[in-house]
Amino acid sequence: MKEFMKNWGTFIFFVVLLLILRLFVVTPVSVKGHSMDPTLADGQKLFTFQLSKIERFDIITTQEPDDLEKLAVKRVIGMPGDNVQMKNDVLTVNGEKVEETYLTEYKEKFADNKLQTEYGYNTSFQQTAERALTFTNDFSYNVPEGKYFVLGDNRLISKDSRIFGFVDESMVQGEVFMRYWPLNEISLIK
Repeated sequence: MKEFMKNWGTFIFFVVLLLILRLFVVTPVSVKGHSMDPTLADGQKLFTFQLSKIERFDIITTQEPDDLEKLAVKRVIGMPGDNVQMKNDVLTVNGEKVEETYLTEYKEKFADNKLQTEYGYNTSFQQTAERALTFTNDFSYNVPEGKYFVLGDNRLISKDSRIFGFVDESMVQGEVFMRYWPLNEISLIK
């Protein structure tokens, strides 16, 4: 037994450590769909950290409240107890204007040609964008305690809290911290 542990002990230790990390700390997830364009793209692979303290503007993975079998990748906009409002593409949280710099690229393209080039892969998306007056429709929500208000970065086509409602804290799987696929796009997510 000593000889076995001497030869295989370190290997077994690392395998067990990796299993524990995978089960309780880090989870791989795939982006499905275009609701987080241009920040994250369809088919990209991500790692989430299950032990993160969720903060405003974190990108998280969560079960969808209307279909618990589905896992969504969204951005936290409203924290428990917040009042979140969007009016004329300006976000306010608890009465204070908040800049959403991660939307700059798509807002500029929306202003330029209503994202017709970016949505070239889907005529329904093109039609939705063509009819839209703003990049994000106006809304106002009071976020209940124990819940989050989440949105996709691609606001015109995202299925998010505006459609499926608030996300309960227990539904959050973790915070996205790294993109690992495709290999030429490996990066940390902030």
